[in-house]
Order: sequence, then C-alpha cells, then structure tokens
Amino acid sequence: MVTAYLALGSNLGDRRAFLHTAAAALGQVAGTRFLAESSIYETVPEGNAAEPLYLNAAVRVETSLAARQLLDACLGIERTLGRVRPADGAKRARVIDIDLLLFGEQTIDEPGLQVPHPALLARPFVRIPLADVATPGLVHPQTGERLDTSGPDPGVRRVSD
Repeated sequence: MVTAYLALGSNLGDRRAFLHTAAAALGQVAGTRFLAESSIYETVPEGNAAEPLYLNAAVRVETSLAARQLLDACLGIERTLGRVRPADGAKRARVIDIDLLLFGEQTIDEPGLQVPHPALLARPFVRIPLADVATPGLVHPQTGERLDTSGPDPGVRRVSD
C-alpha cells in the first residue's frame, strides 16, 4: 500500500458539492482507502485569470493501485462529474480538477504523469490544504522541503472545516 495525496479544485456550479462528491468517489476506488480530507479553501484563479473563484481541498488516500491506475481513476471521476478537457489543452474554468500530487516517495516522469506534481511547491492553493492532511514529517521527495506545514497566503482563505 502506498500513501497518495491529491488536490481537488472546482470553480463552476456547486463547487462544494463537486469537491465532496469527488472525495467520496476517491474513497470508492477499488484498492483505495480514504484517510483524510482537508478544510475547504476559497482561492483566486491562478494568475488572477478572469474566472470564478475556486474552492480547493486536498485528500490523503492509501492505495494498492499503481500511480497510473490512480490517475486514470481520477480522470474517470472528473469525466463522471462533467469535466471536459479542451482539445487544445487550454486551461479553463472547470467543475472539478483532481491532481495527483504525491505517490509515496516516488518520482515519476512519464507522458501525462509527473509525480511529485511539478507545480506543487509553487501553488499556495495546493500547499495549504495539503498541509492539513499531510502526515507529520512529510517532505517533498525531490527537494526535501517540508509539506506538513504551510504559511498563510492572501489569495487562500479557509471557508470550512
């Protein structure tokens, strides 16, 4: 079994319901056990894009799946909840986004799968919820930077536990 951390985000429709539904669906993935869910945070879109505000959260799961299988399950949950990925790869507002942040201490660099998530350290809207669910002493497998703590950020506001 491997401990994995995932980031959840939504900025369309009933954002809170999409986060809770996605978290519940992750707990139903065969070979995966749901361990913890962070508080929910409201955040400004990356780069202050002209989009609705996001709700973000993080979850910790334990899984017997391979990283690619877990990612495929996440993409399936996104599709089930109505996420449409543009053919041009452009970033757009979305009902749900599920990113695989960490998969044990593994470093993976394959087409369509990079773990640790390459933007993990640069995104307060990911780091702050991740710290909520991180096991004590969790560090980034490449940099050794602590992930079980995170300072405040003016663009990230806790809205519920």
